[in-house]
Amino acid sequence: MGSSQIQDIISDAINFIIETQQPSGAIPWYQDGVIDPWDHVACAMALDACGRFKASHRAYQWLRMAQNSDGSWWYTYQDDKPKEMIKDSNHSSYVASGVWHHYLATHNKNFLREMWEMVEGGIDFALSLQQPSGEIFWARGAQGNVWTSAPLAGCACIWKSLQDALKIAGVLKIKRPDWQEAADRLLHAIQEKPHLFNTLGDNQRGYAMGWYYPILTGISQGKQALSQIDRGWKDFIIDDWGCKCTLDQPWVTTAETCELIMALVKIGDHPRAKTLLNWVINQRDQDGGFWTGIKLPERIIYPPDEKNTWTAAGVILATMASIGGEALPDLF
Repeated sequence: MGSSQIQDIISDAINFIIETQQPSGAIPWYQDGVIDPWDHVACAMALDACGRFKASHRAYQWLRMAQNSDGSWWYTYQDDKPKEMIKDSNHSSYVASGVWHHYLATHNKNFLREMWEMVEGGIDFALSLQQPSGEIFWARGAQGNVWTSAPLAGCACIWKSLQDALKIAGVLKIKRPDWQEAADRLLHAIQEKPHLFNTLGDNQRGYAMGWYYPILTGISQGKQALSQIDRGWKDFIIDDWGCKCTLDQPWVTTAETCELIMALVKIGDHPRAKTLLNWVINQRDQDGGFWTGIKLPERIIYPPDEKNTWTAAGVILATMASIGGEALPDLF
């Protein structure tokens, strides 16, 4: 791809996100679609990567407004009102990574002060679901019931969010040694106690995220990470299309492919990252959005006609990481 084509792809994709952002600052999946906090943060990261700081700031202000008193968020919202009444530990902690990324892009310490209470609440809620053995359970229901399983991909992401939350605390000269202790216990569990994760069949379909998230978040590095990629490549990758979402269906998804691209860039596997990026571009629609996925071998768009903001965000972040990792300092 030439530089002008790359600029067009990024420009159209970011405009697709901005045009979908609501006056409240919320970024739904698409017009009249649901909002979920994790993908909302991913879109805010893409906005920051493209220098759209006011739009990103509005996105974080919406998160502050929507946050529950216990530091959590509901799983999804519709028109700023709760829809799915589940509190996800990964959703609540991921805001720390978004806030840290905004700071890296803007160097605005006042923004960190403004968002600190939100970040602290989100991290503390996630850690309220940590078990003595280190793993963090997935979610708590509206009635207080707990889903007693720890998805590996989600826990890997929480570990990264803890690292970013500790960096925020460091800039603000706030001490949270309990967060470091919790992060250490979680890391030890992921690396040494794999039997603690996906205990309720969370990954029985073989989700790709369980394959590359330990690499994307920096838990698995070096030769270990490269070996892990090699082991899963033939199972998850369909040539000329991208990464399957799950092993049980030949459904290639743009977002998973983009996250895999960023994982490959992180471990220095730039040739395969660029190959995947060239395949991803084929999922682009005329309005600058990207199809959520393609069902093979039929080659049909699936879900039908769906283009969402977080897929566009994934393309932006993957493209910028692939062409020059310095554009996204310390994002993953």
